[in-house]
Amino acid sequence: MDLVDTVLSTMSIRPSRYARLCIGAPWGISVRSRGSARLLLVAEGSCWLGTKSLDEPQLLVAGDCCLVQSNVEFTLQDAPGRALADCESLSETHIAEHGGEGKRTVILSGRFSFDIAAAGPLFGALPPLLRIDLDNRAGRSIRATFDMLDAEASEDGDGSALIVSRLADVLFVQAMRACCASIGSGGVSWLAAMRDPQLSTAMNAMHADLTHPWTVAELARVAGMSRSAFAAAFHARAGETPLSYLTSWRLYRAKTLLRDTPLSIQEIAVRVGYETGTALSRAFTRRECVSPGAWRKERRRPPAA
Repeated sequence: MDLVDTVLSTMSIRPSRYARLCIGAPWGISVRSRGSARLLLVAEGSCWLGTKSLDEPQLLVAGDCCLVQSNVEFTLQDAPGRALADCESLSETHIAEHGGEGKRTVILSGRFSFDIAAAGPLFGALPPLLRIDLDNRAGRSIRATFDMLDAEASEDGDGSALIVSRLADVLFVQAMRACCASIGSGGVSWLAAMRDPQLSTAMNAMHADLTHPWTVAELARVAGMSRSAFAAAFHARAGETPLSYLTSWRLYRAKTLLRDTPLSIQEIAVRVGYETGTALSRAFTRRECVSPGAWRKERRRPPAA
């Protein structure tokens, strides 16, 4: 979907990291994903994954893959109740050994860092922890990239570090594609709404011209539906009203302009569909609990060297 591409292109994705962790029982590790999402694949053995978002730990076996959102703390153990080592202290290399002499578990991991605010629309539609099916087309691509990463990291040949970094970036995009397909096939989110042919027509029209003074009636006509049917269907699939959705994306666009350009608040307001800087500031502060100017000071990219 072009909209997902747009979000990914504004996320300021930093070089991704790959690691292969070979662990012997007994073992336990804790992971604090500060500003980084992680993709985990159990390549061999099994482990228990625990996090506050789960009522109880989940058993992961060979072939299981899951995405853990940024800033979600979680644990991995060969059995519940193990002493925990900090994952960050284990190794700075692509391949690490840990644990005892018992049954071995091999975990492949991709760590992805990005601008969390810019990732909001995409990651806001995803749960803190999402299992990914590796048996469908998107999943098979993920597995193939993991295999290439593992082979390249093991060889450590000329240019391996660069190749591993680039493959890890590809792995992130593949993971996002798989997650979007999984969430979009059910549930309530803008990703789900985009799967509806009629709703997506109206949504694409909004995104093609965020400055247009859209009304629910006009969007319904674009979708080929009555106003009431469109409003009800949109809310049921997206989880918010059409105009609330429009406001969310206008403010998202405002954030990217605040972060990436020197444009004034008034200039940005006009570019995202508000007549005045005051109107934008009012809507922005209501949603973000901070003014556009204050948000810019916190998020603005440093000038290039």
